Amino acid sequence: MNRRRIALAGVMALTTGLTLAGCSSSDDKPELKVTGAFMPQPVSDMAAGFLVVKNSGGASDRLTSVTSSLSDDVTIHETKNQTMRMVTSFDVPAGGELDLERGGNHIMFMKLKQQPKQGDKVSVQLHFEKADPIKVDLPVMETTHNPKKQ
Repeated sequence: MNRRRIALAGVMALTTGLTLAGCSSSDDKPELKVTGAFMPQPVSDMAAGFLVVKNSGGASDRLTSVTSSLSDDVTIHETKNQTMRMVTSFDVPAGGELDLERGGNHIMFMKLKQQPKQGDKVSVQLHFEKADPIKVDLPVMETTHNPKKQ
């Protein structure tokens, strides 16, 4: 009787362990992909960057910073009630997306080291709380470019 309980306990422990192992798949990680990136050609020593971070994974993440050789002062900003302010991070929800777009949340480049022109590409690196950094080239578009209106 005692051996039977030990064997049963062992089978249950093994089954529980396998069940839990099946739960911790890659779905429990953020799976990030960047699309729609661009920078309108700047008209001063400041510029903005726009893109979409899609998360097809089962865990959320946070965009915590952006770096670029174009500027030593790159920040992320939210726009609420037509007021822009710097923030420390943006959520990238599981199964959702972070949309950095004109008139909304965006990347801000201050004190540009050079003036990118239409047709150039500006390299940036997006830094996240969980996922590895993602390098993205922002094509420089005409100053008035807005893909949402096309």
